[in-house]
Amino acid sequence: MKQTYDESSFRVLKGLEPVRERPGMYTRTDSPAHIIQEVIDNAADEALAGFAKHLHVTVARSGAITVADDGRGIPVGLHPEEKIPVVVLAFMRLHAGGKFDKQSGNAAYAFSGGLHGVGVAVTNALSLSVEVEVRREGKIHAVTFSEGGEKVSALETRGTCGRQTGTSVRVIPDPKYFYTPKVPLAELEHLLRSKAVLLPGVEVTLDVEQSDGSLLSKTWRYPEGLGGYLRELVGTDSDEGAAAAPIYAAENYAGGDHESFADGEGAAWALGWWADSASNIPHESYVNLIPTVAGGTHEAGLRAGVFEALKTFIEHHALLPRGVKLQQEDACARMGYVLSARILDPQFQGQVKEKLNSREAVKLVAGMVRDPFEIWLNQHVEAGRAIADLAIRQALTRQKNVQKVEKKKQSGVAVLPGKLSDCESTEITENELFLVEGDSAGGSAKMARNRETQAILPLRGKVQNSWEIEVNRLFANNEIHDIAVALGIDPHNATDNPDLANLRYGKLVIMADADVDGAHIQTLLLTLFYRHFPALIAKGHVFIAQPPLYRIDVPAQGKKRPAKRLYALDEGELAAIKDRLAKEGFLPDKIEVGRFKGLGEMNPEQLRETAMDPATRRVLPIAARPEAEAETLKLFNLLMGKGEAAARRAWMEARGHLVEADL
Repeated sequence: MKQTYDESSFRVLKGLEPVRERPGMYTRTDSPAHIIQEVIDNAADEALAGFAKHLHVTVARSGAITVADDGRGIPVGLHPEEKIPVVVLAFMRLHAGGKFDKQSGNAAYAFSGGLHGVGVAVTNALSLSVEVEVRREGKIHAVTFSEGGEKVSALETRGTCGRQTGTSVRVIPDPKYFYTPKVPLAELEHLLRSKAVLLPGVEVTLDVEQSDGSLLSKTWRYPEGLGGYLRELVGTDSDEGAAAAPIYAAENYAGGDHESFADGEGAAWALGWWADSASNIPHESYVNLIPTVAGGTHEAGLRAGVFEALKTFIEHHALLPRGVKLQQEDACARMGYVLSARILDPQFQGQVKEKLNSREAVKLVAGMVRDPFEIWLNQHVEAGRAIADLAIRQALTRQKNVQKVEKKKQSGVAVLPGKLSDCESTEITENELFLVEGDSAGGSAKMARNRETQAILPLRGKVQNSWEIEVNRLFANNEIHDIAVALGIDPHNATDNPDLANLRYGKLVIMADADVDGAHIQTLLLTLFYRHFPALIAKGHVFIAQPPLYRIDVPAQGKKRPAKRLYALDEGELAAIKDRLAKEGFLPDKIEVGRFKGLGEMNPEQLRETAMDPATRRVLPIAARPEAEAETLKLFNLLMGKGEAAARRAWMEARGHLVEADL
């Protein structure tokens, strides 16, 4: 069949069409849980803002789900620019809502669950029907959306409601978009229970219609807050008996005069430590009431704050045995927690918001947790000693396991390269080796690294193309020789099944400039590892750092919005950040954009934040596809083989137009 490619081949998706065409880009498709969560989150935002005291969710036998709150009610008047009722805009238009305009003070919410701007519009797009009833300004208003938002009824007034206010949304998910049309009740219960925990004074109720028409009702209210919730999650008396110390719950938020963070930003948390006999140690985190099941930078901040406080306590009381070095994982290995962070502009990974990416959250949460926890430890010395003892025992166990590996490495140890700045830790799983392009970038990386676990090996110039070099001639090249000696293993073939017991680093990170030369260096190093150290790739030890190409300096907007610095990986990400900042009210001429010419231009703090700190960096794992081994070998041979110049030229002429040249 002949296919034409002309002007008529282009299709422009309008309104909610993009969501229906590719629902997996906007939500989970295993069940309608996330599109219902979007409605629940809106109701929870009203409670977080202090206007709603009750959240009520009803699950009907038919599959319809109703979410009601007693908040202010969605505005029903005409939008001043769009001339459409605001309640209709909320359900019909992507990137429309009351959470963007925070600079001008017109935003409905200071803190809310993200600013991706899709929300209940996605719920509407993937539902057979959405019925909205708003109680506001003494009247009951109603509007119905059907056929995935294609049809909208007229906004009508159904009566009066006196002083009552609130919003009720009834959703019938469209089963064709989900593997199962029903929301898992266990997941829904967990979500609603957590909302009750995170919203002091708010009552959350779930009614589930039974087969006989009766309602099975559950209500949650947590007067003890996060501490009581963590205690409930742990469960049985036997587990509570295994606790090393009483559960510690607290909160800390920035004031209006805070120099780094906006008024109200901060966190609430509950922490507990359990001995090895305890099971199911809970780890839960939230950002502005949104559950972040995949964790993120706020959890990294919590662990950092806890570790710093506990380390100071241990040093002050001289509890650490001689020769023992405490690491963050020792302090947090047996720690359970519930964390609720409050962040003005949270940035999530993906539309489902399962992981927080905001770099500022590490510093925010660590700073808010560290001092209060250190004070608590010194006020509860016995509990502090018990937690410290648990961490120290964990460190001793870790060091004993490392020593078992060290005994296998005593014979035949080569002299390490002089330019290698090695790390202090001997635990292979935590150690990282950065292969850095150039001495200048290597110097910045040495200052930016964590000396405990990160080693730096600067590379002078480009590594030799090793695709057709025999193994016994590899070490004639100084750079390849130094890499092999630093790694601690010998070159091998894919069929050798080598012993990696002598491997000195669990992660090998290639860190080159974000330009054509940097890409060439990455290719040469990947050629070396794929051809002569294939076990490293097969076992997931090789990574590529993704340093940003652009730095965006965003000015302060009053006391509530301090100045901040963002980074963009490429031009596409830069355009997306500019678009988001414009929607948040920043003028384009007030935003400064700088372009990094290379890693050497970054100061150590920037390099640490963007490419080296595990909490905030971006690295790309390298993996081989066994099913495409022949294809991979063919491509490497084409690109790196000495006798393939003619074929390589033809390939470049055929595909050269696809390259985004960095001129």
